[in-house]
Amino acid sequence: MVGPNIPPKGLSSAESNVEMSAIKELGTTNVPMEKSNNIHCLTIVGQIEGHIVLPPQNKTTKYEHVIPQLIAIEESRDIEGLILILNTVGGDVEAGLAIAEMISSLSKPTVSLVLGGGHSIGVPLSVCTDYSFIASTATMTIHPIRMTGLVIGVPQTYDYFNKMQERVVNFVTKHARISKEKFNELLLRTGELANDVGTVLVGEEAVKVGLIDEVGGLKEALNKLKSMINERKAVIQ
Repeated sequence: MVGPNIPPKGLSSAESNVEMSAIKELGTTNVPMEKSNNIHCLTIVGQIEGHIVLPPQNKTTKYEHVIPQLIAIEESRDIEGLILILNTVGGDVEAGLAIAEMISSLSKPTVSLVLGGGHSIGVPLSVCTDYSFIASTATMTIHPIRMTGLVIGVPQTYDYFNKMQERVVNFVTKHARISKEKFNELLLRTGELANDVGTVLVGEEAVKVGLIDEVGGLKEALNKLKSMINERKAVIQ
């Protein structure tokens, strides 16, 4: 019998820790281990958490966790590309924009893949990479910025809302093939969302309006990223 701190015969301590973690988290010892680590996978899931801590039962992506990862990716000599996987309902606007700005400023090739949903502030995150994919069944919700809590009904408040909205619109239209006019039309469309104005785009629709580059899955996203990495290597050499 193997004790709690004694690795199984033939396995190093590190390998044992990986295997024990796999048993605990996935219920299996047969977890594929890829030797190459030149592509880093970053996931944006659940709700994007900003300055306010969300309840523990919420699935969240914390921006203070993501930002150091992005710096490490940029500095790493081993990592040659980033694939961004999104399934998010949105969340904090400034935190989402901060992450999107950092990803867009990486010097290494980046590809995004929207699975499930890339809603609200997930839209700028979906388009912040060099190339974007969306699954055929994935959805994206485009709607104006919302704010909770105390709102003072004065002209300055509405000006602030407009400035925040303009930041999002400018970022999206700069990094996608969609025009400001078309994006604002989708943003303010009535009759599609039950309790809001806006638009829901499914798979191919997001490509047709110029928001996402291509419909595809993991295979297509990885193939595209690998080809971009090879192109960058050829230019550097």
